[in-house]
Amino acid sequence: MHTNNIANPEINIIKIMDLIPHRYPFLLVDKIIDIEINHTIAGIKNVSFNEPQFTGHFPDNPVMPGVLIIEALAQVSAVLVAHSTSAAKSEKLIYFMSIDNAKFRKIVRPGDSLVLKSSVVQHRGTVWKFSARAEVDSSVVAEADLMAMMKDKE
Repeated sequence: MHTNNIANPEINIIKIMDLIPHRYPFLLVDKIIDIEINHTIAGIKNVSFNEPQFTGHFPDNPVMPGVLIIEALAQVSAVLVAHSTSAAKSEKLIYFMSIDNAKFRKIVRPGDSLVLKSSVVQHRGTVWKFSARAEVDSSVVAEADLMAMMKDKE
């Protein structure tokens, strides 16, 4: 496990909320299990039937929406940026800029644990590019190339 510059090998939900501004029902990362500053991150999203999207997507056949899987990948990437730059949510925000090459490979259902992995492809100034993928039981369920920008909080 790579845990450069952190004392605890996990980043728990409290620290995640210090790093990014998302909150229920839109905070989609439960914990960080692996991080290498400026390079890679892995986090967990435990999918639960109690989440609000399952009342309508789909009530008799619950499926996690692909856009929420992509959002979870963007959030874990934002945690990497914020942790790598020591940018607390009180001073900086990381804005999602683009999605490219998104692919959805398998259905994600309540009871699944999504492992969210993101790797820095390029970092220039305030712009970060990532290659990200979500896995369930070591099988890729979604993947995308993401881009984000860090800005001062207004």
